[in-house]
Amino acid sequence: MSRKTIAIICGGRSSEHEISCLSAGGVLGGLDTSLFDAILIGITKSGNWVLLPNDCPLTIVNGQLPIVDEKATPVVADVHGFSVNGTLLTVDAVFPVLHGPYGEDGTIQGFLETANIPYVGSGVMASAAAMDKSFSKIIFSSAGMRVADGVTVTENDWQSKVNEVSYPCFVKPARGGSSRGTHKVKSVSELEPALKDAFTYDRKVMIEKAVVGREIECAVLENDGNVTASVVGEIVIDSKFEFYDFEAKYLDGATTVKVPAEIPADVSDEIRNKAIQAFKALGCSGLARVDFFYSENGAVVINELNTMPGFTSTSMYPKLMEASGVKYQLLLTALIETAFMRVNGVLGN
Repeated sequence: MSRKTIAIICGGRSSEHEISCLSAGGVLGGLDTSLFDAILIGITKSGNWVLLPNDCPLTIVNGQLPIVDEKATPVVADVHGFSVNGTLLTVDAVFPVLHGPYGEDGTIQGFLETANIPYVGSGVMASAAAMDKSFSKIIFSSAGMRVADGVTVTENDWQSKVNEVSYPCFVKPARGGSSRGTHKVKSVSELEPALKDAFTYDRKVMIEKAVVGREIECAVLENDGNVTASVVGEIVIDSKFEFYDFEAKYLDGATTVKVPAEIPADVSDEIRNKAIQAFKALGCSGLARVDFFYSENGAVVINELNTMPGFTSTSMYPKLMEASGVKYQLLLTALIETAFMRVNGVLGN
C-alpha cells in the first residue's frame, strides 16, 4: 500500500466528546508513520469542524479531560471533502473515532459516503442500529440471541409502562454511551429520578431487568474479508461501584480488566461465536466490541455492540486484540486496509 493520508476525526456534539478526544490521541500516537500521514480534525461541542495541530493535548491532564478548541482553524466539510481557507486537504481515508450520537450513529458515515471518502468502521445502517439499543436488541433477539427483559419508554408514556418493571433494573438512554445517564434502580422510588436524568441524554430510554452475573467483552475484527473474534475479557468492578458507570470506566481506576476472562472454555467459545453472529446480524464492518453478561445460572446474554469502541491505551478493544496477537499498530493498519477494500454505499455495505 502506497503512503496514505488519514484524517482522524474526534470530539463531536455527544456526551462522549472527551472520550473521543482520548481515543484520537491513542490512534494518532499508534499509526504506522512509515505508511500513514495523519491529519487531525476536531468537531467542537457546538458542532463546528476545525483543524487541530497534531501535537494538541489529547490526554487526561490533572484529572481534566481534553476537549476540541472552539477557536481552532475552521474546516469546511462538504461533498468535495475537507478544505481549509479554500484549499482542499488531501485525505485518502477517514478514521472517525467519534463515540455516541452524531458520530457513531450513521450520521458521519452517511456524510463520508456522500463525499465518497473511505472510512474505518461500519456503514450507515449498522452504525445506526447498533447505536439505538432498542433496535439492535430486536435484531439480536431475532437472530436467536438471548437479551435482557425490558421495556423502551419515552417521557410521554413511561408512567403507563412502569408497572411491567421488576427491580433491580437498569435505566439507560437508548442511544447513549460510556454509561452516561445510566442508573441502577433498586426500588420504585428511585425510578423517576433515574428516568429524569436519562431523558436529558435521550428522548428514548430503556428499562431493563438487571442480569446478575459477570461482564464479559469480546472484540471483533474484519480483515482481508475474514471476521475473527478475540479472546474474551472480564470487567471486574470495585465493590464501591454498583456497576460499570462512567466514573468507574474512565476516572477512578476502579476497574480491573482480566484478559483472558477466567471462565469455562466452552462459555468463552460461545461468547466468541455470538460476538461474530452479532457483528454479522447487524451488518457491521471493520470492528466492533460486543458486550455480554455471563449470568449466575450460566446463560450468555448479549448487552450491546459498539461499532466504534474506545481506542485509548487502556481501552478494552485494543487490549483484547493485543491479547489475541494483534498489536495496536498492526490493528490500526488492518482497520485502514479494510476501509480501502470496502466500496462505500449500498453495493459495498
